[in-house]
Amino acid sequence: MEDTLSSLATYGYIFIFFYSLGGGFVALAGAGVLASSGKLDLGIAIPIAIVSNFLGDMLLFYFARYNKKDIMRYIKKHRRKLALSHLLMKRQGSKIILIQKFIYGLKTLIPVAIGFTKYPLLKFTIINFFSAIVWALVVGFGSYFAGEFFMSAFDFAKDNPYIMPIIAITIISLAWFYLERITSKKISKV
Repeated sequence: MEDTLSSLATYGYIFIFFYSLGGGFVALAGAGVLASSGKLDLGIAIPIAIVSNFLGDMLLFYFARYNKKDIMRYIKKHRRKLALSHLLMKRQGSKIILIQKFIYGLKTLIPVAIGFTKYPLLKFTIINFFSAIVWALVVGFGSYFAGEFFMSAFDFAKDNPYIMPIIAITIISLAWFYLERITSKKISKV
């Protein structure tokens, strides 16, 4: 973990750009923590994350809109999650473009689901751009101001190496169970 933080300080901006194409939450949070300790400039990291996150969602939207058959091969196993994305779009409307940036597991499916619909490209572009700004500011500054807490938690985890795998497995399991639960077939008894 310490090697990751030092390489993030060295190659951080490039890492933030490429990681933010597909989400970027962890990279931007790491950049905020490093910025709080003076190892990275948050004023550079946030605009890079904004541009990259915006471009990533635009590419997903564009590919879904104009290459539907090619995309469908890759998301066959995720049809239920795609259906959930459509339902969320109908319920939440344009707000889902902002909300999806904070939800792991749906971050890549929402732009694809919107690309399959007749949602206007210009409207998606504008909302996606402002959503990327909000996302980057919330995550970047949130992690910057919580940087001291994260560094002390990192020191605690370094002293107690058994804690991190337990926390990681718990978080991944909860996310997986939640997504499975909301996307599973409901079998009705007749």
